[in-house]
Amino acid sequence: MPRLDFWYDFGSTYSYPAVMRVGEEARKRGVEIVWRPLLLGPIFQKSGLNTSPFRANPVKCAYMWRDLERLCRKHGLPFRQPPEFPQNGLLAARTALILSEEQRPEFTRAVFVHEFGEGGVISDDAVIRSVLEKLKLPVEDTIARALSPENKLRLRHDTEQAE
Repeated sequence: MPRLDFWYDFGSTYSYPAVMRVGEEARKRGVEIVWRPLLLGPIFQKSGLNTSPFRANPVKCAYMWRDLERLCRKHGLPFRQPPEFPQNGLLAARTALILSEEQRPEFTRAVFVHEFGEGGVISDDAVIRSVLEKLKLPVEDTIARALSPENKLRLRHDTEQAE
């Protein structure tokens, strides 16, 4: 079966519709998805940006929100613009990275729905804990492993690999 590395950042607006649809589209085509969280911030910094390219250009940012709303409507996805953009998805990315391949997609979708489907803030670790609880995953152990120095280095390595 062919495999596809699916890279995504929890603060990325266009990752939301992709995250919500990639699993079903891959199943239809007989492709295995490898869910790969990353951080776009370090990649943007290497390009000379200290924020999202959308934040750097207000006209582009306004269009992006309209476009995202249109895409969500087209694909039947809930959409509500979050109060903060871009959001800090560091804990979400570290948490996703230490979850099993089976757990990662469901966790990822739940975080994205909270952020872009419900208009929530994901930088609050209580949100990540709540998602873990709803998925019946061990909260304290998962957070401790997510915050470990080894996992921090793994996320940095994976982000560099994605470049």
